[in-house]
Amino acid sequence: MKKIATFILAAVLANVGAEAKPLKVFILAGQSNMEGHAEIRTFDYIGDDPATAPLLAQMRGPDGQPRVCEGVWISYFTGTGDNNGEGFGKLTAGYGSRQKPDQAGVKIGPEFTFGLTLDAAFDEPVLLIKTAWGGKSLHTDFRPPSAGPYELSVFQRENYPKQTGHGIPKDFEQWKLDKARETGRYYGLMVEHVRKVLGDIKRVCPEYDPAQGYELGGFVWLQGWNDMVDGHVYPNHNKPDRFALYSDLLAHFIRDVRKDLKAPRLPFVIGVMGVGGTKAAADGVAFREAMTAPSLLPEFKGNVSAVQTAPFWSMELGAIDAKRGEVRQMRYYLDSKHKDYANAGGLMTEEQKREHMKLFEAKLISPEEVSLWQRGASNAGYHYLGCAKTFALMGRAFAEATLELMKTAKSP
Repeated sequence: MKKIATFILAAVLANVGAEAKPLKVFILAGQSNMEGHAEIRTFDYIGDDPATAPLLAQMRGPDGQPRVCEGVWISYFTGTGDNNGEGFGKLTAGYGSRQKPDQAGVKIGPEFTFGLTLDAAFDEPVLLIKTAWGGKSLHTDFRPPSAGPYELSVFQRENYPKQTGHGIPKDFEQWKLDKARETGRYYGLMVEHVRKVLGDIKRVCPEYDPAQGYELGGFVWLQGWNDMVDGHVYPNHNKPDRFALYSDLLAHFIRDVRKDLKAPRLPFVIGVMGVGGTKAAADGVAFREAMTAPSLLPEFKGNVSAVQTAPFWSMELGAIDAKRGEVRQMRYYLDSKHKDYANAGGLMTEEQKREHMKLFEAKLISPEEVSLWQRGASNAGYHYLGCAKTFALMGRAFAEATLELMKTAKSP
């Protein structure tokens, strides 16, 4: 009888062990758009579209407040300058850009719906490790180790030693010292923080069971603005290969991340810059192609995916933003006393300029457009207008792409 009981107990324990699954860990990294600048107040705009109303329902709890995800934890490392810090806990809204890293904010990035989508896909707990800083480049700040030291472009070699011209450093020798110190710094901070969290997972995720361990499920990269607009590092405007260097650096980045995290086939998702939507200028299109290029390399087939974010840009909000740009331009003309505008010669008072601007804006932007803007936007164009609908769609798309790559990674 004792032998039978022992056998049954052993069978039960074996069954429990078979059902248990390791914690799923996902890493998100990049610059300001990975931080996320969509204010929670723009959530209602998501519900205006029948196609995305179900997504809004997923993002909110029964009380109408942003959902607290019971199965997903997050560690978010960010900051400015040397003032970096960590916020962690159960995933909810507020893990977007923050004034203070360890204090809940009022914004989301792609992490919110990314985590919600993964929570629905897995029975086991999920951990997100997010590292993001605004205004950071791949050519310098996130430069991967295998890419070697920073190298000057032809434009920089020809112009920087002269120390004259727009945007050219006044002290070239000091600039080189600063550049050497900055190169790869944020790549290092990113890897260091990931290792720190993985070294003590229960600190962030109390439900973690060390006996079951963890599995690195994927890495999402959302960055690009600072590289795209840097005409000194990428000087060949309107040339098809202008951003070839970015493609090369990103390929190095993928290899190095996998090496440093000891995950040679870690699913990697590239969030391709989509500011401006389908109406991007030629250089914008070229940059998107450069971001996509690594996913097409034979070595990355089936384990790297490029997700286009342009389709998630709000065209109607973008059109309003263009009009707002005209208003800002008018203010510039008035302040500059431009001869073709009302303040030619500088005869207008500040009160007259304000009244002129008020009338100009009212004529250009309708009350309905003002209301729509307030409902759906909360930031500038380079931050995808701070539109929660855009960031929610991106996060979901990144998660879906990651899940597809995970299937491929597990196939023989």
